Amino acid sequence: MYTVQMEEECECFKKSEYENNVTFQTQQEAYKYANIVAELMNEEFCGKHTFDAQLAEGDMFVIRVALNATAVSGCSTGVSCDVGCESTDDWSLESTQKSNGGSCGSGCGCA
Repeated sequence: MYTVQMEEECECFKKSEYENNVTFQTQQEAYKYANIVAELMNEEFCGKHTFDAQLAEGDMFVIRVALNATAVSGCSTGVSCDVGCESTDDWSLESTQKSNGGSCGSGCGCA
């Protein structure tokens, strides 16, 4: 058996019809499913995260989740406000405090 597992479940994933830890009889089926689901999530979800399917150890494929810095910061350079702002929780994307009136020095302002 081959398993496709989400690295972490974001809010969009939790609200979707997709399931975590889906099993398949063949490696080819798991590979196809992981890649298709990652692509669909990139297209359908809010855009705060990006998803990428990767082969993991054993009989597993993992759909990795990464912060989409361009979408969060609004900068075309991809510089997020994690740099220079008081603190930002990367996973939930909730800024806890802005520094000096809201600018983090990136030229984009804090989220």
